[in-house]
Amino acid sequence: MKNRKYQTKKNINRITKKEGLKLFKSADLLGLGTMADKIRQELHTKGIVTFIIDRNINYTNICINRCSFCAFWRDEKSPEAYVLDKKTLFKKIKETIALGGTQILIQGGLHPEFDINYYIELLKSIKENFNIHVHGFSPPEIAYIADKAGFTLKKTIKILKEAGLDSIPGGGAEILSDRIRKKLSPKKIGKDRWLRVMEEAHKLGIKTTATMMFGSIEKPEDIVEHLDAIRKLQDKTHGFTAFIPWSFQPGNTELAQRTAYSVQRKNALRRTHHAVRYGATAVEYLRVLALSRIYLDNVPNIQASWVTQGLKLAQIALRFGANDFGSTMIEENVVASAGVKYMVSINDILNAIKGASLKPAQRDMYYNIIGYM
Repeated sequence: MKNRKYQTKKNINRITKKEGLKLFKSADLLGLGTMADKIRQELHTKGIVTFIIDRNINYTNICINRCSFCAFWRDEKSPEAYVLDKKTLFKKIKETIALGGTQILIQGGLHPEFDINYYIELLKSIKENFNIHVHGFSPPEIAYIADKAGFTLKKTIKILKEAGLDSIPGGGAEILSDRIRKKLSPKKIGKDRWLRVMEEAHKLGIKTTATMMFGSIEKPEDIVEHLDAIRKLQDKTHGFTAFIPWSFQPGNTELAQRTAYSVQRKNALRRTHHAVRYGATAVEYLRVLALSRIYLDNVPNIQASWVTQGLKLAQIALRFGANDFGSTMIEENVVASAGVKYMVSINDILNAIKGASLKPAQRDMYYNIIGYM
């Protein structure tokens, strides 16, 4: 089955940033969900909800960026720091294939000693030993590889593609607002460079996903700015296969700990009481998801995040605009490091989709159907 090319509709009813912000702030939740669900039904007329069998493999947790919202990174000298060896990596891939997996999502921290040759050799060794799709290296990783090699983004992505990189995940986007990024992750690439990596990848024929992490310090205006940036690039390249919004998980993160300390100190000095809450409620998650489906009229697929929201809320999300249930997540480490460990089986996913009166189907990265369940 050939990969479907999604064409942007020249829709005169496309909502503006101002209209999107108004919807997000004041629309009735069920009304917003109904609007998003109608769009899902128009785009996916057969009532199919897809999922993929894959595994998240993090080749290292050593990272120089030290983002305040991340509980996964470690310093190079930390006793918890690691770099996967080939034996362990290959064992994980073999297990994935044995469980019906068709893809690995491979990404990690920005290791200070890794150069482009490490990534080339990593990709080549995987492809020489396994017939599996490699969905790997987020834009911050690719930008880091390019900078260390002294290459352009285009040249770097081309080299990685030739070595075996098949597609690129949308990690490292967080909120595409430099105002927010400077506070959350000042060492990480900015909004424009994240978008540039994706644009260069799309031009080279590499499909990617796009993500958004919300529920930290952003405002509604920042969320709409993020959606608008994705929509504008998609108009230009048509390279995004899906959009995945997920909520910040504060457990074990510097951001939550730092804020808690600051609040305690203020309380002691002023004898006042402050409530600091990070993450997103179920209502807030569904509101963001529905707006994403409405605003991103040129992105074909919206993914529910059971990894951060749990199975039941992800099921509800299927009636708030989502048409994809994401991955079975044979392994997941980044969200788990924040203390969130939802685990589901393929049967759990199938039952959740069927329970929403929809039809489950296994897919690949390009949303080609592998089989109906």
